[in-house]
Amino acid sequence: MQLGTRWTAGQTPPAAVPVALRDAIAAVDAVVLTSTDGSPAPRWTLTWLENRARAELDTGVVVRQDADGEVVTEHDADDEFA
Repeated sequence: MQLGTRWTAGQTPPAAVPVALRDAIAAVDAVVLTSTDGSPAPRWTLTWLENRARAELDTGVVVRQDADGEVVTEHDADDEFA
């Protein structure tokens, strides 16, 4: 695993974040930022596993590319993030 970078939800992702993940990250940000209770926005962490990008939000939401290059959004406690 290679550590990439961190940024706060709602901010523009750093250049290191692949274009393929950006729409899914923005969709998660839209949900997370509308349901805040006044606490600080969670932060994303970009890592690389087997040369595939993986962005994980402090809340446990993961946006990643699978082996076929398909973008998958999931929560570590659920099968799928809705």
